[in-house]
Amino acid sequence: MQAKKRYLILFSTGACIILLFCFGGIQVPLYERDPSRRDDLSLAGSHPGPRWLRFPGFLQPFSSREEDESEDHNALISPRQKRDTNSGVYAGKRCRMESCFDFSLCERNGFKVYVYPQQKGEKMSESYQNILSSIEGSRFYTHDPAQACLFVLGLDTLDRDQLSPQYVHNLKAKIQGLPLWNGGKNHIIFNLYSGTWPDYTEDLGFDIGFAMLAKASISTENFRPNFDVSIPLFSKDHPRTGGERGYLKHNSIPPYRKYMLVFKGKRYLTGIGSDTRNALYHVHNSEDVVLLTTCKHGKDWQKHKDARCDKDNAEYDKYDYREMLYNSTFCLVPRGRRLGSFRFLEALQAACVPVMLSNGWELPFSEIINWNTAAVIGDERLLLQIPSTVRSIHQDKILSLRQQTQFLWEAYFNSVEKIVLTTLEIIQDRVLQHTSRSSLMWNSLPGGLFTLPQYSTYLGDFPFYYAKLGIKPYPKFTAIVHVVTPLVSQSQPVIKLLVAVAKSQYCAQVIVLWNCDKPLPAKHRWPATSVPVIVIEGENKVISSRFLPYDTIPTDAVLSLDEDTVLSTTEVDFAFTVWQSFPDRIVGYPARSHFWDSNKERWGYTSKWTNDYSMVLTGASIYHKYYHYLYTTYLPASLKTMVDQMSNCEDILMNFLVSSVSKLPPIKVTQKKQYKETMMGQSSRASRWADPDHFAQRQTCMNKFTSWFGTMPLVHSQMRLDPVLFKDQVSILRKKYRDIERL
Repeated sequence: MQAKKRYLILFSTGACIILLFCFGGIQVPLYERDPSRRDDLSLAGSHPGPRWLRFPGFLQPFSSREEDESEDHNALISPRQKRDTNSGVYAGKRCRMESCFDFSLCERNGFKVYVYPQQKGEKMSESYQNILSSIEGSRFYTHDPAQACLFVLGLDTLDRDQLSPQYVHNLKAKIQGLPLWNGGKNHIIFNLYSGTWPDYTEDLGFDIGFAMLAKASISTENFRPNFDVSIPLFSKDHPRTGGERGYLKHNSIPPYRKYMLVFKGKRYLTGIGSDTRNALYHVHNSEDVVLLTTCKHGKDWQKHKDARCDKDNAEYDKYDYREMLYNSTFCLVPRGRRLGSFRFLEALQAACVPVMLSNGWELPFSEIINWNTAAVIGDERLLLQIPSTVRSIHQDKILSLRQQTQFLWEAYFNSVEKIVLTTLEIIQDRVLQHTSRSSLMWNSLPGGLFTLPQYSTYLGDFPFYYAKLGIKPYPKFTAIVHVVTPLVSQSQPVIKLLVAVAKSQYCAQVIVLWNCDKPLPAKHRWPATSVPVIVIEGENKVISSRFLPYDTIPTDAVLSLDEDTVLSTTEVDFAFTVWQSFPDRIVGYPARSHFWDSNKERWGYTSKWTNDYSMVLTGASIYHKYYHYLYTTYLPASLKTMVDQMSNCEDILMNFLVSSVSKLPPIKVTQKKQYKETMMGQSSRASRWADPDHFAQRQTCMNKFTSWFGTMPLVHSQMRLDPVLFKDQVSILRKKYRDIERL
């Protein structure tokens, strides 16, 4: 009997469930994956919700009348209209390098970038011109589309706000008509502004197809990891090359400033982006937390102003923005109408630690930069906790954050060129994964742009990471002697130099670079030495060949020598000992300096003995062999061609390069009055020091190099390193480098 009751109850329950299902009382969720969702849900910050089947029935859905009307309106739109409406938000949302990029285009010629020619009559903003110029001036550029791995449009896509005067109309048709478009494959589109009032969506107004986006203010929801690149929002005044240094001149301990947290900017009374800025007055205390907003912007701001506007505007005008920026420990970076803000780069440059309040923003270059080491990532929903959070950060951490802001600013953000090159290097690392950079290369000095993985992927092969790895450079050097005159006598300076260098206890081998027009001398003409002497004919007999990355250099250190240099074995030993403590710098004897000529408004070059110097000439100096690789691959052909045509300034160019990388001056060792032989014949190319045009050429070089680097990278120094007990009043027998004092 009990069993019959149980069966009856189960049957009744099942029948009720079936009836409820049929009449719409129960809705079954269909857990479909939205194809537009990102693969990595943790990065998107959201999860796909259930999609419900609708059944006609007695129960009304919980939706407002406006939503029903919106759905009815959408039902009347044709599928083609829906596609066109959503074309800019992105057709290839599931794109990754593996699915939407043709790697075969990069196999033959490596990573080369082609820029479409600008179409006649098309307007182009100055910012986009700067982007294209940066690409065309880089080592990646090719004028032949058949050699290209990546393509960049000649149409301005930076500003896709339809209300902007920079907006390019009919872009969809223009792009689709490009013969190399191929659905956007292997193309990259640069964009700073998308969408318009009132919602400021990320719609670009055209179908980007399979193209990658290098976009500012991109959300984590729309960002396609390992495909798109998030770039910073920069103004039209952002310099194309060079860029200003950061404003952290010295490390103050403790690292606190006048203000703890500051912000000064617009307040939006309505619309997207208004919530956070409207709430800042709750945190503002007019003392160490100064968060100022104004609603005095736009043509009709008075029509919409609220009760706080007048008070906010009066407080806003009391403070100078630059003074606040440079005197604050933390700078608030809330979202504006879009996720990104100009405040971000301004804070980085001012060494004011950014406090990010822009939920869902994919931070610039997030693929390579660890922003936890340079910024505080806040939550817009927890605004009231921000002051207590930043106050709890220890001063050691603040100092570390501030130093990292300066490194990142100068390495990747202080010019349009660096932003563009960083973008291209990120894509190159994806294409050539076997030679991609490590996180340490990107996030520590000198940065990814100067650490080329094509040279090596092992950190110990670079001069910048010895201390971090706890290792030392190889304890020997390779001498490279640059020879341009025929060998006619055993008493020539080059013979004496070879003998002196070969006697050094640190010398592994000597390479003679034969750049003379005469044939190579017989092997027996060279002196017998205890180390190998290798003679190499210079490539095309040009002066830049002395800095080629020869495979025959087995050591980390290179001793670069002119053939008429006068050095003793003791001097060589001492210079190498000093270099081992400064492996990322040039260490040597002949010093020169630069100065600003205010009358001619140009940089000048001087060889006078002064109290400081900024260059150590490569006629007698030691440096890491990696700089040979950088000189050959990083510098543009135009500068090297100029140097080769003049047979001059190669040493200045190398100093520019090394100082640009290290941000430090070279090291000068013990001075002596003469380091050149004076017996060279005046008809020889080596006698260029006696040429009256030689000095004028070097003045010209200084300014040409500065123009390309975009700034003056040379750093002055007043330090000279001498041996301990040098010229001290003690017995000469107690001195290790006693011979130096006799020179």
